[in-house]
Amino acid sequence: MGILSWVVFGAMAGWLGGKLVGGDEGQGCLTNIVIGIAGALLGGSVYTLITGRDWLFRFNLPSLVVALIGSVALLAVLRRLGRG
Repeated sequence: MGILSWVVFGAMAGWLGGKLVGGDEGQGCLTNIVIGIAGALLGGSVYTLITGRDWLFRFNLPSLVVALIGSVALLAVLRRLGRG
């Protein structure tokens, strides 16, 4: 995936993750992109650890689901740390 694809994909995954976790009123576009890309990397790493197979990110629904799961997990951890 090219850099523009990562930005668009990250924005989608970060925005959807924020909507699922809730309380994303303060998140801007750049934050959504960073959370989405970090979530994609986290989700892909967890997928690789669980299955033992490498995950290649493409601009498709399974990759979006993996990135979304990673984004939700990352947002949940960040929100939990922010409350403490």
